[in-house]
Amino acid sequence: QELTFLSKREILLAYKRFSELLPKEERENACSARVPKSQILTLPELRANPFQHRICHVFSTSESGDDSMSFEDFLDMLSVFSDSATSDIKSHYAFRIFDFDNDGTLDRRDLEQLVNCLTGQGEESRLSSAEMEQLIQNILEESDIDKDGTINLSEFQHVVSRSPDFASSFKIVL
Repeated sequence: QELTFLSKREILLAYKRFSELLPKEERENACSARVPKSQILTLPELRANPFQHRICHVFSTSESGDDSMSFEDFLDMLSVFSDSATSDIKSHYAFRIFDFDNDGTLDRRDLEQLVNCLTGQGEESRLSSAEMEQLIQNILEESDIDKDGTINLSEFQHVVSRSPDFASSFKIVL
């Protein structure tokens, strides 16, 4: 409880939800088990999230890179997405989720993937290359304070700090 932004009740509920994702024979050892990414993605709270794969990737501590989650990973994820988590914590993880190539900056390719996730991959919803270029240009003009063509964590946090609804929209409630 001291290591998360969750109450005792929320942790117990998280444990119940986590163990339900395991096969029956593994439920007794839920604390040491890993739930495959495919099972994590069945959670209704993640199913509709356009960043579901990135969320699993960012919170998984799997050595094999399969994005499976331990109970601790699962708790970390729920803690960051809880109402009690600070804006700084939320924006730090949002930045990591949006940093598709994991290089510590949001460049044009990250921003393009971000926009595609938000607009959907369908033909009718996809932006034209001119619209995409204009949108990315607008994002960089608004956010890239040092004008290096990328958005670093502090620039991202600066933009997010001016968005009053960010913290309340960046959440998962079990």
